[in-house]
Amino acid sequence: MALRELKGEKLEQELVRLEGMKEYEKAHPDCEMICGLDEAGRGPLAGPVAAGAVILPKDCTLLHLNDSKKLSPARRDALYDEIREKAVAWSVGIVTAEEIDALNILQATYEAMRRAVAGLGVTPDLFLNDALIVPGLPEDKQIKIIKGDAKSVSIAAASIMAKVTRDRMMEEYDRVWPAYGFAKHKGYGTKQHYEAIRENGLCPIHRKTFLKTIH
Repeated sequence: MALRELKGEKLEQELVRLEGMKEYEKAHPDCEMICGLDEAGRGPLAGPVAAGAVILPKDCTLLHLNDSKKLSPARRDALYDEIREKAVAWSVGIVTAEEIDALNILQATYEAMRRAVAGLGVTPDLFLNDALIVPGLPEDKQIKIIKGDAKSVSIAAASIMAKVTRDRMMEEYDRVWPAYGFAKHKGYGTKQHYEAIRENGLCPIHRKTFLKTIH
């Protein structure tokens, strides 16, 4: 599906909006490698939690970049490809449902972020994190930003990489376990999903600690 391009006044407005989302990055001109960190999938009943780590060039402009939850699937997919092409480095860390059950979701989220950073292949000078300080990463190099995926281009890019990666994984799982509708709800606790669990029981990617009352 083709995505409509911006022109004229709308393009100017979009460029102004994006410039505002570079506030945190511009506040640290001495840092060449600024890494955005964000997660996708903390809340679902099934599937992994994913974390994105992205370092963008300082002069990078990605039209429509925003919190991944505010974008259509088509827009996220287009930005995913553009980020892959333009980023200095990017990585996605995955922690499985089994690991989530063993660790708890908060610790699993931290671990996904550490794995994402380890996969970058470069050492960031600064981390801009969406609402978290991650144990195991240099604390003096981390800045926690509440709702950071709507306030920082680096975090927004990380949120897109994490969400698209996880969504595609859930679509693959849907082919393996079609009874649950993973491609539609991505593992979240919809009415359809709960009904499928009651009819079919749990499958290997369900988070058993999230479903104690059912299983």
